Amino acid sequence: MTDHQLEHTLVHHSPQGKLGYWISRLWMRIFGWEVENRLPAGRKFVLIGAPHTSNWDFLFMLAAANIMRVRISWMGKHTLFRWPFGALFRKLGGIPINRAGPHGAVAQMVERFDHSGELLLAVAPSGTRKHVDYWKSGFYRIATEAHVPIACGYLDYAGRRAGIGLVFTPTGEMRADMDRIRAFYADKRGRYAHLESSIQLRDESQE
Repeated sequence: MTDHQLEHTLVHHSPQGKLGYWISRLWMRIFGWEVENRLPAGRKFVLIGAPHTSNWDFLFMLAAANIMRVRISWMGKHTLFRWPFGALFRKLGGIPINRAGPHGAVAQMVERFDHSGELLLAVAPSGTRKHVDYWKSGFYRIATEAHVPIACGYLDYAGRRAGIGLVFTPTGEMRADMDRIRAFYADKRGRYAHLESSIQLRDESQE
């Protein structure tokens, strides 16, 4: 399947709870937001969450996911998943990662993709709500090594829009792939535009 087909093909996912769906619809209506209810083909991909500048991002992302009726997973330090909140975090899509283990976070997630029939992994490459000069490259490495597409999820506070836009399979040409991502996010603004991070990876300079 071509990248063009990936970007324009709708797929049906198991619906979330009806209550969560309607609460999310109400939440977005109150704030005047619209959700682009379009999903990439396939059942496994790495979802970029950007721009990330506010704690509000999580609430809008969760609402958008409920409206699109998808279950989004996210990585967390393994110690977060101990009693008493471990079961709750897992239910909310959390995946424990042991950063001190023999395998790094990327390797652990690649293995998770290999053994999962469906996995939509959300990653905020900036790693923080404050401005940083470089994104972390983990999302790109995971998608490349797991052979899954990258999907560009967005929260555009200026246009009050949320959804998934550009979807493509990483080519291994990092700079060219990042150029596509930069072009996509060029007109997307975070809640605090002055805190938006630069969309570039340190590894690009090595090409």
